[in-house]
Amino acid sequence: MTAQRTFWTLVISSAAILAVTMGIRQSLGLFVSPLNTSTGLGIVTISFAMAVAQLTWGAAQPLFGMLADKVSSFRVIVIGTLLLAIGLAITPFMHSGLGLVFAIGIMTAAGAGAGSFSILIGAAAQRLSAEQRSTAAGFINAGGSMGQFIFAPLTQALINAFSWVTALFALAVTALSSILLALPLREKNAATHSTANQATDGITLGEQLRIAFKDPSYLCLSAGFFTCGFHIAFLVTHLPGEVSLCGLPASVGAASLAIIGLSNVVGSIVAGWLGQTKRMKMILFWMYASRALAIAIYLMTQKTALTFYLFAAVLGFTWLATVPPTAGLVGKLFGPRYLATLFGFALLSHQIGGFFGAWLGGITLIRSGSYQWMWYADIALAIAAALINLPIREAHPKPAVAAA
Repeated sequence: MTAQRTFWTLVISSAAILAVTMGIRQSLGLFVSPLNTSTGLGIVTISFAMAVAQLTWGAAQPLFGMLADKVSSFRVIVIGTLLLAIGLAITPFMHSGLGLVFAIGIMTAAGAGAGSFSILIGAAAQRLSAEQRSTAAGFINAGGSMGQFIFAPLTQALINAFSWVTALFALAVTALSSILLALPLREKNAATHSTANQATDGITLGEQLRIAFKDPSYLCLSAGFFTCGFHIAFLVTHLPGEVSLCGLPASVGAASLAIIGLSNVVGSIVAGWLGQTKRMKMILFWMYASRALAIAIYLMTQKTALTFYLFAAVLGFTWLATVPPTAGLVGKLFGPRYLATLFGFALLSHQIGGFFGAWLGGITLIRSGSYQWMWYADIALAIAAALINLPIREAHPKPAVAAA
């Protein structure tokens, strides 16, 4: 009973934090048009700030992961929450490209990164048994998707009812709730290491990093994750713009982002469940391959509100459902001791892809008047990501043994 209570306490707390940080982060694309209208900075400048945010969020993962491995996840989340709230609050006062990069691209992104996947899944993994980790990662990841489902339409409603400035202030206040939600993670990681962690305690972080960066499986996994970041950042930043180009109201874009989030709740839980019995690299192969097919079908269909809703539902199923199998593979390859840091570096690759997805989307729109070439690039990268996961070394999971 105690083990079950510990499992659900950690999972619910971590999922709730991720719901806040990811929900806010994944809704920032709704501010691109209002920012452009109010500041006159231009879509390329704003897209660049959003692209820097993708890169900063990725860079924050291993840095905060290392800090969490040394001190505690709770302290890292408190620091990140304050950065996120301050970054959102100062954004309306930034009237230059440099100011926007500082507020959205650095402060907000770094803050969201401190309360994201690598820290939360790493903290849970160090407190749970190996059999529980895949399921826990799936539920935690689903929290982020639920946050997107809640925050996207809520943010759009605030923008419509009040103003984009009021909406940002409201998000800043909401972000502070992460501190309360993180209270179950107050204990230092070192005090809660499981028996599985002790097997790797003799390896220093530097030694573990050197081993990982020489491992072809880890490099392939990170390379595939690059595509995931490209795909997600492009859509989060520019899907509202794609909806507008098709002559549809902004509410369709917000609803599509919400549907993506809701669909990924299911996809994340399913991915976590499948990871217990199926090879994770094959889960990733089919996820990336399905994205290429979905985009190809989307490009051939008539663009209506229903088209966007169906497209969002299909893409949403795999959206961030790549996280549980990716984190699971890192844990299989190297153990849970430095999972926050190692998965953080994989997420850095994810966000380098995100930088290009957000930035090149704006450049493509300005130069060609549409996102057509970005869709083609997304298809090609999805196919490449599917194939690059196949050489990863991974034995077939052993049948689960019931706990005594």
